[in-house]
Formats: sequence, structure tokens, C-alpha cells
Amino acid sequence: MRLLSLLLTLLHFGGYDFVLARSSDCFKLSILDLVTNSQCPRHYAPQSFHTWRFDRHQDLAASFPLDPIAQNFVRQVPGCLFSVTYPLPLKSKLQLVAFSKPVFNDILGLTDAATSEVEFVEFVSGSLILPGSLPLSHRYGGHQFGYWSGQLGDGRAVMLGKFVSHRGERWELQLKGSGRTPYSRHGDGRAVLRSSVREFLCSEAMFHLGIPTSRAATLVVSDDPVVRDQFYNGKPRTERAAVVLRLAPSWFRIGSLEILAKNKELELLQQLLDFVIKNHFPQVDIKAKDRYFALYSTIVSQTAQLVAKWQSVGFTHGVCNTDNFSLLSITIDYGPFGFMDEYNPRFVPNTSDDEGRYSYENQPDVGYFNLEKLGDALKPVLIRSQVKQLQNILKGYERIYKDKFMELFRRKLGLLTIDEDDENLVAVFLKIMEDTKADFTMSFCELGEIDLREILNTKEVPKKYWALTSMADHEWFWNWVDKYKIRLKQEGIDEATRQTLMNKTNPRYILRNWMAQEAIERANNNDFSGVQKLLRVLEHPTDWDPEAERAGYASRPPDWSKSLKVSCSS
Repeated sequence: MRLLSLLLTLLHFGGYDFVLARSSDCFKLSILDLVTNSQCPRHYAPQSFHTWRFDRHQDLAASFPLDPIAQNFVRQVPGCLFSVTYPLPLKSKLQLVAFSKPVFNDILGLTDAATSEVEFVEFVSGSLILPGSLPLSHRYGGHQFGYWSGQLGDGRAVMLGKFVSHRGERWELQLKGSGRTPYSRHGDGRAVLRSSVREFLCSEAMFHLGIPTSRAATLVVSDDPVVRDQFYNGKPRTERAAVVLRLAPSWFRIGSLEILAKNKELELLQQLLDFVIKNHFPQVDIKAKDRYFALYSTIVSQTAQLVAKWQSVGFTHGVCNTDNFSLLSITIDYGPFGFMDEYNPRFVPNTSDDEGRYSYENQPDVGYFNLEKLGDALKPVLIRSQVKQLQNILKGYERIYKDKFMELFRRKLGLLTIDEDDENLVAVFLKIMEDTKADFTMSFCELGEIDLREILNTKEVPKKYWALTSMADHEWFWNWVDKYKIRLKQEGIDEATRQTLMNKTNPRYILRNWMAQEAIERANNNDFSGVQKLLRVLEHPTDWDPEAERAGYASRPPDWSKSLKVSCSS
């Protein structure tokens, strides 16, 4: 006991408070972690956000058994869902690159003033832990590029706790890039500025496009060196470490269930399923015997609709593994994603995807594959008759996806009613776009801006509509416009109403790779204005913005953008 007291005294005067790590049968002091790690996060409650609270009653740590090993080293972790993992603070000067005002105001209940406080920047970088927070890294598995990969887990992410907003909404706060965890495998647990800028911006861009997604609150960078071989070509280089504070109602994914089913941890599997239903699927009766079957049916429907929404804005995730597919059907884990410039159904943003498995056109089929694997994970807790019906539920995926796809693309064309020829109308427009390599986003945007009566009279598209000008050279284009005009007459809306509806639906500004790259290059030189400007523009994707126009965000992408590449390296 005297030795323990001495250690605590030394640790306290060394600037660190002691932390409690929960073991399998008790709470005990993790002395080894504190002694061997000279960079432990501090425990402190800054005054500006002292009213923040983490809900311990619904906390994951109170609901599931934790990894009994308190030390942070890479290993296989059986029989639990989480390991207590404290962030590893960055060593050099921290700089706040950007923060999302909508997340601050609508979720976190903060004002801009919080960003000027040193303690806040320390918190969002992982150097400071708030009261009520027990940082956890999540154990899960997954099928990667079609093959089971075993244990994966949060290799560089730590969940800080379940935050309760002023609206009563519960959000899981998570740091990405906060250091090594038991699930880091061969990685260092860090994230570089390059990939962090992309994740931060895309999380917010997708939300403002109306796509279900995780959110991003802040982006912090340091001068800590991180070595990455970005294109796996034997040419590693040193980059800067960064951390994103991101939020989601839950970070459970299909792989969270898969690893339990694969390892026959069936009691824990059932426990997790009941937790997910109780906390995230109020439409499913937690007391019903068929609750897991009902849950599967709901996830199939929601996932089909999510993928349709991706397609409607030309978004390609890049790495649609089962460990990257949320059980809540929200978009998570932004890595080598991309928004299409020219319409190309075979578009693959990830240079690591040599076979094009996760191309734009393959995303609906990949969604089906992932849901099939989810069904496999549920089979151990279903009765025989329900197992036989799983395939029938999955067969409904195609219809749900197609119905949502057509609903979204009708709206993109200014149509609200249903006609049997609408599929052909949409298909031909996309085919013309593909053949002429027209820009996906701006073709719809300009169609909503242009006066159809004018171009039908002149049979000419004004040059300022650069995307439609490309399409107008196609032999089918004017015939398509005639049929479109007839369809609009059938709809019973005038030209002004059509334009208004389309301009509210179709984005003018998306996160194109070249735009992100410009912001990244400036940020590497400590000029964060590019990231901040892009964030402001992407918060209002359908609104004409003079600053965005001057930056060329709605113009034809520069020629150099075609040579840009992104990979899984981050």
C-alpha cells in the first residue's frame, strides 16, 4: 500500500491524475499504463463546456463486458466488445484547422468562443479527458473485398462516451487518429492531415446533401511526424498527424455482429442485438420473439435507401466492406471516397481497388452482399423458420432500392408523380451523359437552371451551361428534351415551378477531389482558409455562392484533377 501511495503521489505531481480501468471482476488502477506512457491524457473539466455530460446509464461500458486486459498493446481480444483505451496525446503544438458550426450549435450546444480555449483544443485532440468519459475502442470484424478478415476493430479510433445534447439526442463522440489501440494491427493508430481533411469535409457535406451520415465536429493538426506510403509504391513520405472529433448515434456496424457469430459468442451476440434494438430501433418490439427478424427487415430497407441516396449525388464510398457498413444505415468511415465528375458508372475512386469491386455501379450489389453477411450473422439467434425467410426479406432489397432510386431521380428532374415511362426517361438521360462524358452534378444542376422553352426554340444550349453543352452534341439529346417536355406537361407544372424544385434538389457544389486537394495543400502550409471556405460552401450545396463561383467550384474541373489519386493509405 505504501508503494501504491508513493506511485500515486509521483503520478499526481508529475501532472497526471490516475485513471480507473475496469477489469472483468473489479475496477483497478492501471499502474503499468501510467508508468510506461509518459504522455497520458489529463482529466479536467474546462469551464466553457463544464455542463457537458456523458450518460453513464446508457454507457456502453456499463452495458457490455470489457476487455479484462488494461494495457494497450495489439492482440486478439475474445469475449467482449470493447477495450478501455486512452488516447495518446500528440507531442507538438496543436492547431485547430476547422470546426463545424452546425455541429457546435445544434448538437454540442457550444459557441465559437470554445475554439479559442486551449483546454478545448486539447480535448478534441485527445490530450484531455472529461469527467464521465471512459474511452473505449471497439472490437469488430468484417468481410474486406469479399473475404472474411477476422478481428479488425478501431485501430485508431477511441469512443469518449455517449453525449446527451440539449435536445435530448444521444451521440457517440469518437476521436479518429488518437493513437494506438489493441486493434491497430500493424498500424500506429494515427491519421494524417490529408485524409483527415477529407473525412472532416465529407462528413459535413453529406449531411447537408441530405444523406444519412456520421458528423464531424473538429479537425486538429500537429507537427508530429507520421510516415505513410500513400500509393503503396515503395515511396513513403513523412506527413503531419491530425485528429478528427466525429459523432454518430452509434458506431456499431455489420462487422460488430459478424465477429461474435463467427467466434460463437452467442450470448454476447444476443446481448448486442437487444441493445441495438432498444436504443436505436424503436419501431421494433424488444419483447417480440421475432425481434431479430424484424430488425433485419428494417436494416435491409434502410440500407437499400441509403445506397440509392449515394447514387443520386454521384457518391462512391470506395471501401464498402462489412466493417464499414453501419447497422443504423448511415454513411461512416470516409476513406478513399469520391464524387464523380464526368458520369462514368464504372467510376472507382480508390486506387487500391484494382478490380473495381466498389465502383459506383457496383454499390447496390455490394449493399446486397453485405446484408447477406448480416443475415448470416443473425442465423445463430433465429429459429429455423425465420432462417428460411431471411432470403425472402433480402429479395425485397432490389425493389426497395429501385423504388427509392427512381423517387430520387424523378425529383432531380423536377417530377413528383409516377409514370411507367420514367425509368426510360432517366436511363436515356444518364446514357447521354455517359456517352458525352458530361459532368454528373452540373448536368442536373444546369437542367434546372435553363429555360427549356428557349432552347427548344433555338435548338442550342448557351455556352455558359458547360455540362449541358456537352450533352447537346449527342444525337439523342433533342429528342430526349422533347419527351421530357411532354412529361412535364403531363405533370402539370410550369417552367418556373420546375426550376424551383430542381434548384432545391440538385446540388451545385459537391466535394470534388480537386477542391479537397487544394485545401489540403494549403493546410499543409498552415493556411486553413481553404478548408474553412470549402466547409462554408458545402453547408449550402444548392445555393449560388459568389465566393464558390470565384473559386471555380461550379466550373469545369481543371485538367490536372484527372491525375489525382486517393488510396486506403491514411
